[in-house]
Amino acid sequence: MILHALAKYYDQLLSQEKVPEPGWSNAKVTFALSLSDDGELVNVLSLKKEVERGKKKVVVPRSVRIPEQVKKSSGIASNFLCENSSYMLGIDNKGKPDRSMQCFEACKNLHEKILAGTELPAAKAVLQFFQKWEPEKAQEHSVLEAVFDEVISGVNLIFNYKGEYVQEFPAIREAWRKAQEQKADSVVMRCLVSGERNSIARLHPSIKGIRGAQSVGASLVSYNAPAYESYGKEQSYNAPVSDHASFAYTTALNYMLGSTDYKHVIGDTTVLYWTEDGEEAYQELAGMLLMRDAENVISEEELSGIVEKIVNGETADYNEIPIKPDNRFYILGIAPNAARLSVRFFWQDSFGKFVENIYAHYKRLEIVKPEYEKFEKLPLWRLLQETVNPNSKDKAASPLMGGAVLRAILDNTPYPAAFLNNTMIRIRAEKRVSYGKASILKAYWSMRGQEKKGEVLQVMLNEESSNVPYVLGRLFSVLEAVQEAANPGIKSTIKERYFNSAASTPSTIFPVLHKLSNSHLKKIEKDRVGLKKYYSQQIGELMNKIVMSDNPMPKRMGLEEQGIFILGYYHQTQKRYEKKN
Repeated sequence: MILHALAKYYDQLLSQEKVPEPGWSNAKVTFALSLSDDGELVNVLSLKKEVERGKKKVVVPRSVRIPEQVKKSSGIASNFLCENSSYMLGIDNKGKPDRSMQCFEACKNLHEKILAGTELPAAKAVLQFFQKWEPEKAQEHSVLEAVFDEVISGVNLIFNYKGEYVQEFPAIREAWRKAQEQKADSVVMRCLVSGERNSIARLHPSIKGIRGAQSVGASLVSYNAPAYESYGKEQSYNAPVSDHASFAYTTALNYMLGSTDYKHVIGDTTVLYWTEDGEEAYQELAGMLLMRDAENVISEEELSGIVEKIVNGETADYNEIPIKPDNRFYILGIAPNAARLSVRFFWQDSFGKFVENIYAHYKRLEIVKPEYEKFEKLPLWRLLQETVNPNSKDKAASPLMGGAVLRAILDNTPYPAAFLNNTMIRIRAEKRVSYGKASILKAYWSMRGQEKKGEVLQVMLNEESSNVPYVLGRLFSVLEAVQEAANPGIKSTIKERYFNSAASTPSTIFPVLHKLSNSHLKKIEKDRVGLKKYYSQQIGELMNKIVMSDNPMPKRMGLEEQGIFILGYYHQTQKRYEKKN
């Protein structure tokens, strides 16, 4: 299912000429070895370019179309026309000259095999280069002197002949095509992706760009031990995928991983998304909706207008591109796992359903926010940040929890219990209820069948609610305000000492708090009689709600009741700082 969707996406990308055809790939190349007619190395051309990364400009290798590269392990296997210095020049910085010579010989034999009989000056120049080159004298070569250390550091090298990349000559491309067709070890089976009988890939191409995975690439499909094999079928013949299909799905993945427009990282999971028709506007909108990382592209009002149309089943316009609600949309979460990759989740449905579920998620999060808060709608990364100790060295949220939260958002299902637990842990530790934490509590309990608690799961303060935990939270906020009024500029309030106990064992703590508040009210009365009267009236009204309930002062409150207590505290506190008209 995943491979089939990616293979279809590859076909769309190929029709738009965004990805190479089968047998070819894109790679980051740092230098081109410029050859003369007789195969002499006459220059080393830098292919690096300057790009912007955030606020900085950095120099990076250039992406070049090259012949498809082989899957390497610990053995020696050469690529055609694009390799590192061990294979191209017979030298490296690993201190293993014998192995470098073996790599060079393997590269030389491969090029002689593929280019034999090609009557093209560029091909002859490459062959003569391998015949004449002496690895032991490489360090003394004049054109290598200035860039020697960087050349042997493992970067990719290609050949250049009279200003052209050698692999771009039609005769060279034809020689490569014939070499691909002459694979003698191909096994023909029915492909699980296409359903057709075709040559099966023994090893699938590597996938590069997954954060935390090996830099040389990792596999999504692979078998490396007999325990994973069955019926005598070794390696990827256990799950037969044709050469074409394996090339297609890995090329599509690498294309998305090579662009920041298609992916986001949540914990250790790299999240990719795409549409069936390959239209990039959907990816941009998905990024704005899910991660809120492109709010400068269009205004919040424009984005809301697009969302409203899509939720209502209408086609919306974005940058003069029609956004259709019924367009098939895919989201894939991949995490590193040694030399392989793990699929955290795979979601597929219409783009309209995606927008509808995201919209519902933001509606659940909606709660009154402080004036200083810049986010109108909290992105996922910000929510996950609320579950992490701000003083820890590792600021990343739990990877498993992050993936579970995203799945809950996409499926419009209850959030994982770990999301609530981690948030509550941070509230108890910090003794502070932030905008993000209050939003999480409201959203979590809204999805847990708490219809009867609807009176407290509101955007703003509900002064009519008689829910005891909610009223107790409000009362605690008022008592804190009384203390602050009595002691202007106080740095440590009752919140630092009593908040956790008040939320869990109110019958024990609130008598203590009331005794303190009486002292604070007497202090206020000396200078501000009206303020004392205002606070006394508030306290009396809240206490009356509690006394009139069935369970006036609970001895102990569970996790759900503590969450409601915190929401009451948050709502009342925000009311205190509300701007007056």
